[in-house]
Amino acid sequence: MADQRPITGDQIRAAFLRFFEERGHLVVPSASLIPAGDPTLLLTSAGMVPFKPYYAGDEQPPNRRLASAQKSFRTTDIDEVGDLTHLTFFEMLGNFSIGDYFKREAIAWAWEFVTDVLGLDPVRLFVTVHEGDDEAEAIWRDEIGVDPGRISRCGDADNFWGPAGAEGACGPSSEIYYELHPGRNGTPCDDPEGRFVEIWNLVFPQFHQAPDGTRTDLPAPGIDTGLGLERVAAIMQGVVSLYETDLFRPIIERVEEISGKRYGSGEETDAALRVVAEHARAAVFLIADGVVPANEGRGYVLRRVIRRGIRFARKLGVEGAFLARVAEAVEDRMGAAYPELIENRRFVHRTL
Repeated sequence: MADQRPITGDQIRAAFLRFFEERGHLVVPSASLIPAGDPTLLLTSAGMVPFKPYYAGDEQPPNRRLASAQKSFRTTDIDEVGDLTHLTFFEMLGNFSIGDYFKREAIAWAWEFVTDVLGLDPVRLFVTVHEGDDEAEAIWRDEIGVDPGRISRCGDADNFWGPAGAEGACGPSSEIYYELHPGRNGTPCDDPEGRFVEIWNLVFPQFHQAPDGTRTDLPAPGIDTGLGLERVAAIMQGVVSLYETDLFRPIIERVEEISGKRYGSGEETDAALRVVAEHARAAVFLIADGVVPANEGRGYVLRRVIRRGIRFARKLGVEGAFLARVAEAVEDRMGAAYPELIENRRFVHRTL
């Protein structure tokens, strides 16, 4: 029923984890943004990062089917934050198979979740597969029933993922796209007009890539998927921007309150409000996991985020210290899902 669909960010997260728990997955809490025992990675950038030793066969997983809502941070987009779509910190919902199920189940469950649980219209859904992956294309076409005209074959740049860091699991992928603007031109592989948004990446880890780029077969192929919570929330809530979802509105409203500016009053103001809200949220999560400002490494990433947030706050006319007040809104909105924000609140505020 439409009125039973998960709409809020919290409802979507809970529905995802419940869906996969019902299918034999062990739900594990998010790992820290500071990767444990992985010197090749600055920050946790995807849901599979904590599970790299399992895919490599170096450690035994607690269950061969896992699911999580993972705190993730990607440094490449810092200077893009301020538009409608880019984030540094985001939540990645994922289901993982460590040598258990493979493409058939991963594809079928993903389709079931987006069409039955989220209730998205299949007419607005398109998929991609790696150009060499006949198996995935056949599953989508023959078993799921997706029209061949909605399946695109893309190259390595779009549909080969990994490794996370200098070495680790990697493999071809298949992605689910939602058509935001049916009247525009483009395909999921080539979309200059922003017709589509990628919502779910299904990675089929089959190889281990060494630091020198050589690939060997994994002990057993697996599944590693990532569903962007903020993107799905925007679709479910019928808004054009991630920043208009319930995950961000309370934070935006706090910045409005501090600055006296209103979201929707002009693009320059809106962009500055988005930057301050996003960077404050990112900083709170980084500090709560133990990152402190520094001149190098992950501490330098935090310093960049804080400084950029302050710079855009000044454009809004905000003077003096203000980040701790924005942090309170982040903690109030996200603390139920991530209690470490509440537990480390005093440390976060002192650091900011």
